[in-house]
Amino acid sequence: MKTKTLNKIFKYIFIVFFITFLALYVSQSTGYFEFQNKQKATLTENQIKKFEEDVKKGKNIDIDNYVTPPKNYDNTIAKAGLKVSETAEKYVQKIITGSFKLFSKLLGE
Repeated sequence: MKTKTLNKIFKYIFIVFFITFLALYVSQSTGYFEFQNKQKATLTENQIKKFEEDVKKGKNIDIDNYVTPPKNYDNTIAKAGLKVSETAEKYVQKIITGSFKLFSKLLGE
């Protein structure tokens, strides 16, 4: 009876870790951060129109007049969240790698 309960607990913990790992992996592989960096470098349509008008008028051109400065979201909560997610990713990856090694040993491959 106790073994069945422990097996259920292990199964649910493993499923939660696996889903967490998949969520982290997908968010990293979709290129979310690359997309955000690309948006920072891209001028909006209004900024392009303003730039073209300034060129026609012969004004002095400075890129800082057309690019919106990025918002700074660095704070202790964000840093702590990043640290927790990096630590969780490391351990989940170790658990999944170990699980696959165990399964391959059990299957005799």
